This record gives sequence, structure tokens and C-alpha cells, in this order.
Amino acid sequence: MNIHDKFFEGIKKSKYPLDPRRNIKWGTSMMLPEHVSLLREYYEEVKKEPKPVLTEYDYVIISETLELAYTSKGDTKIKRWKNGHYIYNRGTIEEIDVKHRTIHLHDPFYLIPIKLEEIVDITIMD
Repeated sequence: MNIHDKFFEGIKKSKYPLDPRRNIKWGTSMMLPEHVSLLREYYEEVKKEPKPVLTEYDYVIISETLELAYTSKGDTKIKRWKNGHYIYNRGTIEEIDVKHRTIHLHDPFYLIPIKLEEIVDITIMD
């Protein structure tokens, strides 16, 4: 009696019998590339968060905090929503462009243009 026979004999005596043929047949699964790409798209869609609904009061608070952060040139943390994900940026506000509805946040490494429509929350860190 070889090792495989001992293994399957032990399984036959166990509380949960397993059929060796079924395990070999369904033990490994293979997926088509189309299925894999559809599953990836599905998981990306599931991970997305809905856009928060801001009230008029929230917009007033954001604009006041934005103006205060710009005039004080203090360290500012901006929470923004883009494509179903929240993005956090930190730096000083260098410019507010009303015509293009963007602000320019100076990070320690680069200058980030941020659209005003994406902003969800602003916090002054100083």
C-alpha cells in the first residue's frame, strides 16, 4: 500500500468523506482573461465611495477656511474626492484662481493644482 492509498483510506474513514476524483477534477480552477478583467473592474467599482453631498453651510465653511489658509500661508490639509476615492494633500496654498476654479497647493516637492469642485474638507494645521 503506497502513501496515496493510505491518505484516501484515512479520508474515507473520516467524518467528511471526499471523493478523490472530484478533488482532482475541481481542485484547480482556470479562468479566462476576460473573466479576470471583469472581476478586476467589479472590485474597482465596489471599492469606490459615493461622492459626499455637501450643504450650503459646508461650502461656506470651506470657503472661509480656504480664505484664512491663503491669507495666513499656514500649513493646510485638503481632503478631496476624485473618481470614487478620497485623496489627502498637505501644503500651503500659493494661489486661488477664480477664473479656472482651481487652487495651487505647494507641497514640499511640487505644486498641485486642485479643482474647487473636488474639495470636501479643509483643515488648517497650524
